[in-house]
Amino acid sequence: MAVSDSGALSHDSSSHHDVDIGDLEDRFLAKTKELEVDKYFRALVKLEGSDLHMKVGQPPIVRVNGTLKPLNRPLIEMKEMCRLLFPMMNKRHRAIFDQNGGTDFAYTVDVDGETWRFRVNMLQQMGMIGLVARRVSNWIPDFAGLNLPPIMEDLCRYDQGMVLLAGVTGSGKTTTIASMLNWINAHYRKHILTLEDPIEFVYKEDKCLINQREVGEDVIDFGIGMKHAVREDPDVMLVGEMRDEETFMTAIHAAETGHLVFGTIHASTAPTTIGRILDLFPEEMHSAIRSAIAFNMKAIVAQKLLPSIKEGVGRVPTVEIMIFTPTIKKLILESTDNKLPDAIRIGAEEGMQDFTMSLKQLVDEQLIDRPTAFEVAPNREALKMALKGINISQPGIL
Repeated sequence: MAVSDSGALSHDSSSHHDVDIGDLEDRFLAKTKELEVDKYFRALVKLEGSDLHMKVGQPPIVRVNGTLKPLNRPLIEMKEMCRLLFPMMNKRHRAIFDQNGGTDFAYTVDVDGETWRFRVNMLQQMGMIGLVARRVSNWIPDFAGLNLPPIMEDLCRYDQGMVLLAGVTGSGKTTTIASMLNWINAHYRKHILTLEDPIEFVYKEDKCLINQREVGEDVIDFGIGMKHAVREDPDVMLVGEMRDEETFMTAIHAAETGHLVFGTIHASTAPTTIGRILDLFPEEMHSAIRSAIAFNMKAIVAQKLLPSIKEGVGRVPTVEIMIFTPTIKKLILESTDNKLPDAIRIGAEEGMQDFTMSLKQLVDEQLIDRPTAFEVAPNREALKMALKGINISQPGIL
């Protein structure tokens, strides 16, 4: 969605959940003039970088294949930074920035006749304005192109339930979910509804009808958007991030009532995602939430991005997959989350894998080197044994 010069939400007391119609008209107009800052976004695209960093006292810096590299230009001073960055914000985002010290929005730039999208975070640090922008790929790679395990295809075949992608910021969760939704788009005639903040990948309809709503632009917040969503006849829903109690409860209710719901969550592993969800709720609700998770979750996929040694491949994901088999459900209902890692290890025949198994496969396929694998391995001894062909999975441990 192009950034316009307006776009403020209407806070009229009679319809405080509606978007102002005049601002909608402005927002649908494309960005008509090029901004001075656009040249740095173009440089990011041409260098095939993933992120652009702009900080006062530094030159613009791009991240290419995981490494930060400064652009060849002088340091940016405060006055110039204000001139570069403030025109990017519309009225609404400027108001949020002034109030909160930061704001997120989508931004578009034309590069050699092609429109590129960026997820922008405008921030304030030590009293100075700065920017971090993530480049969104113009095409959505398939599972093979992302070096994801084949089981990902099976996770797209469910009619209902919830599939969560876990990981830290920059771990590739959004790209993985985009590839899953695109697979559904290519194979089924369904209605896909996304609720994102901001919209990153723009899907091209194949067999599916697809509606994408941006929080703050099309709907005031996730809570209202989720309440609307269940009335909009979706078969498949994407909730950008499980960030609070209300969003998770509405999403799990949608999964209970016959929808397939995809979402992301900040957690480092599949087993620890359970605790991360419970942290959203008061302790007296934990038992009920465990039941809701056990009976409605289909899978939790955790991933991290690693630098690749294969020519032409920038970064590859190491992936942990926890399928909600009867064993996994039983352990969650019994609050024995500490046994979940063992259950994943012995569930390989059912499509599960832990990070050790994933790292071994990436090394075997010569996608990453051994030092990288050992650097991120949760258990170095287990990885060492796995690379020697020693399997320590024992069903009796549960």
